[in-house]
Amino acid sequence: MISQNLEEQPDETKIQLKKHLDTFLDRMKKLEASDIDFGGPGCVKQIWFRVHGIKRPEPDLQKYELTETDILISNLLTKSELEQLFRNRYLDISYQVYESSEKHWSRFRATLYFELNHLAVNMRRINDSIFQFSEYGFNEEVAKAVSLKYQKSGLILVTGITGSGKSTTLDSIIDANNKTMPAHIVIIADPVEYVHVSKKSIVKHREIGRDVNSFKEGTIQALRQDPDIIVIGEMRDADTIMTVLEVVDSGHKVFTTLHTSSAIESIDRILGEIPLEEQSRIRERLADVLTCVISQKLIPSVDGKRILAKEIMLTNSAIKTAIRNNNIGEIYQIIHQSNDKGMSTMEQDLAKLHSNNVISYFEAYINANNKKRLEDLIKYNY
Repeated sequence: MISQNLEEQPDETKIQLKKHLDTFLDRMKKLEASDIDFGGPGCVKQIWFRVHGIKRPEPDLQKYELTETDILISNLLTKSELEQLFRNRYLDISYQVYESSEKHWSRFRATLYFELNHLAVNMRRINDSIFQFSEYGFNEEVAKAVSLKYQKSGLILVTGITGSGKSTTLDSIIDANNKTMPAHIVIIADPVEYVHVSKKSIVKHREIGRDVNSFKEGTIQALRQDPDIIVIGEMRDADTIMTVLEVVDSGHKVFTTLHTSSAIESIDRILGEIPLEEQSRIRERLADVLTCVISQKLIPSVDGKRILAKEIMLTNSAIKTAIRNNNIGEIYQIIHQSNDKGMSTMEQDLAKLHSNNVISYFEAYINANNKKRLEDLIKYNY
């Protein structure tokens, strides 16, 4: 009923509704919030923001009845997008707002869904600018692994839970290649977040649902587009994983993400998606093509903000052998002992951040994948 009534409204009414919603996003920017949530009974009529990792309602904004938020959220969508939302009960879109004072578009990734028969939305702010790759402090060997200049092929994984900054890191890597190499970069995302302007490279963006039907189809189609680098937003299923491995096997450089918290978990996740009868062959293939795994977390820092903690694995002969022989458990110790080669475990990075008084012991401990190893590192002064 709401969508039908909206369709009958004059454009001026729809524009005013959009402007009203955009005031939430303006507030989001002033608060330096990463996410906004509203709509559905769970928000208890309030507008919620995540500020430096903490989710909280904003007391300075008015309260909204469920029907009001249903109207504001419905007004975000085109007729075809509404149909897709009603059919699937879930929709990912990109949304943008023109900042007239700064003369540029601010972009957001929006996830719309139903909660107890009402519409709800989460919107994540996409950074207006990219962190320079040099700001991450990666070892030179890591920089070479992710650069097309030094390695023309290979699979690079950027992993972490939702909100860990995977997309930001990946965009920095893409930008570094875009600035330095004359190449063709194809980005397949759901939805497209940061839009890269072609510099030395030509950068093409393809959005799932709008430009291509799936990650698998987009990856196969990209092979016919003369790419040097293919960026796949996420490996979500066995079909996409198999397609990615075939593409890397054909001599391309591929970047993608996984929702995993360590290098070992990433390898286990990939193999776990593959049927048992195929796993031996896939282990061989993965050992051949996997170049680098960057696993990361955003940790609350002592100054009330957040800092990046990361685990780095660069494949060498020992790691390749461990993957082939299904001795995945050996990889942690190889990473631990290979700091001089640019590798580090999450626990080593957390211990370093703690020793430099950047994060508390509590935050280091609760974010460690291997808590006993972290305790030992801190006890013996890292």
